[in-house]
Amino acid sequence: MLAEIAPEELASAVDRVAANALAVAGIGRPPIDAIRVAQQLGLAVAWDDQQAGRARLVMGRQTAAILMRHDPRAEREQWAVAHELGEALAKEVFSKLDVDPRTAPRHAREMVANAIASAILLPREFFATDGAALSWDLLALKEQYRTASHELIARRMLDVSPPICISVYDQDRLTWRTSNVSGRRPPPSELELNARRRARESGEAVIEFGPPKTQAWPIHEQVWQREIVRVEIDEFVGQ
Repeated sequence: MLAEIAPEELASAVDRVAANALAVAGIGRPPIDAIRVAQQLGLAVAWDDQQAGRARLVMGRQTAAILMRHDPRAEREQWAVAHELGEALAKEVFSKLDVDPRTAPRHAREMVANAIASAILLPREFFATDGAALSWDLLALKEQYRTASHELIARRMLDVSPPICISVYDQDRLTWRTSNVSGRRPPPSELELNARRRARESGEAVIEFGPPKTQAWPIHEQVWQREIVRVEIDEFVGQ
């Protein structure tokens, strides 16, 4: 079963399937247009603003299509299409892992589809290189990967960067926090809390070289304020 697969093996299978899809679609460097990828892979993309969800995959005997609902945020439309692509490609990941998709629980298939969507919009080969070259600056990465949301970019850092912890603060409250080191999710330090506070109050990115190196980015809108924080946790490993 999928739960018995090592995370590294699962990630490798996901990245290989996503990379192959991009290669078959003839899509090169980012930014990745998920709609174009779907069309190049033979999936028609049509709009249905009456449907409940943002997108759904419709499988016919010989054809497949993605039905989309318009959204004012282009990143949401891109994610919706990428997710449906993930649904269509999930069976290839299961095949590489020698898992029968018919026996996989729904949440496992959904997890794989989400992982493929992330790997399509933020291909490991490019994202890992660009992230390191840009010192993992979220705003600079967003300029290059403009079809992905800030949060998706931050979460993808967990897959490809050195040991880190990512936190998301919404409306002055911590709403999500995780690290890419098993069993290591240190509580927010004073350095992190201060960096986040300064980013919130100033509306500008804050970087503290620490240790630990801490980066905080304000993603502020008229009716919603979010801050995303990246903390390197190398020195916590093994303690």
